[in-house]
Amino acid sequence: MTASGTSMRAAMLYAPRDLRLEHVSVPEAGDDDVLVRITTNGLCGSDIHFYKEGKLGPFVVDRPYIPGHECCGVVVQAAASGGPSVGTRIAIEPGIPCRRCALCKSGRYNLCPDVVFMSAPPVNGTFADYAVVPADFAHVLPDSVDEESGAFVEPLAVGVQAVTRSGLTAASTVAVIGAGPIGMVTMLVARAFGAARVILIDGLASRLALGAQQGADATINFREESPEARIAELTDGGADFVFDASGSAAGCASAPGLAARGGSVTLIGWPESATFPFPMETILEKELDIHGTNRYANAFPRAIALLAAGKLDIHPLVSHRFTLDQVTDAFRFAADNPAETMKVMVRAEG
Repeated sequence: MTASGTSMRAAMLYAPRDLRLEHVSVPEAGDDDVLVRITTNGLCGSDIHFYKEGKLGPFVVDRPYIPGHECCGVVVQAAASGGPSVGTRIAIEPGIPCRRCALCKSGRYNLCPDVVFMSAPPVNGTFADYAVVPADFAHVLPDSVDEESGAFVEPLAVGVQAVTRSGLTAASTVAVIGAGPIGMVTMLVARAFGAARVILIDGLASRLALGAQQGADATINFREESPEARIAELTDGGADFVFDASGSAAGCASAPGLAARGGSVTLIGWPESATFPFPMETILEKELDIHGTNRYANAFPRAIALLAAGKLDIHPLVSHRFTLDQVTDAFRFAADNPAETMKVMVRAEG
């Protein structure tokens, strides 16, 4: 299977908890596209939302589609217009903008109103043998970046975007709320960007233990103690940069209270509810900078560079491994065992 028109395996999500591994046609690549043989997929929290609930934000599973967007692979059909050649290992950047609007031209293409995101239903994603992507969104992986690291480029780019948006400065103190995959990579990126001290906050002891192993200077279990009181003890007036990667209303609302006066709060996690009370008096009193993030723009090359230079290691974050033939088991396990999983990887073959 090296060309369009032949059959491939694909994980098709029909409805909540109705994921089937089926054979479908390999997608057709246009003149500006590359056809990629997918070698490794990471299972994202958004994939699990669609699997469990059939929706996430404005996106609803109303017809069968292929989930997945954290992946790497090998080009098997090059674009007629140029780009990576056949045999090149690449990471797919899944958010495809129009490239023509003012936001795209200014470099903030993640905010393009016409962006098409792979795996946001009904757009097919990458839990399949093959996927098609525009050649300029197929990022070449150096030989020093292995398959699992290549599949981790996408979530790592989220961390790069968040840390860049925050304006993080060297030798600063950072607090990260939420020790899931995005919180973990944000912690690693903040350290790579020069943070002197990182404090990790979560309610799961196992995740905090992993965070400590990965370099967190202090961990706080919010079920056992007050993060605000503990950070007051650990810092001189609060954290310079606070990141919320939890997406929970309580976690997000707590962020300003953890920040130092004149500090920065960056919101990463997709919220569990569209609106909720937020401590405006604290924000005004401390004159905090509040930043929102929306995926990433121009972050993939930087994420790949961090991996290639050995500035961080994602392998300890991989908790479970499956093959594509086991993809239904992978989704079911991740959905039913959130406390036991960090990042689930699905390889094309065993």
